[in-house]
Amino acid sequence: MPLRLTFLVLAASSLLSACAVIAVADAVVSTTVSVAGTVISTTASVVGSGVKAVTGGSDAPAKK
Repeated sequence: MPLRLTFLVLAASSLLSACAVIAVADAVVSTTVSVAGTVISTTASVVGSGVKAVTGGSDAPAKK
């Protein structure tokens, strides 16, 4: 009987460990995607500002 209980405890702990690894991996991926989105957004804003500075553009449409 103790051998069966030991096996059950080992099996349960390995399943819980795998679940924790998946949860940590999910958190890392979510954070990476969020940071990447922020970096891309900031880069686009900087590039847009640079283009406006070089071309002298503004948000208002050109008058004819």
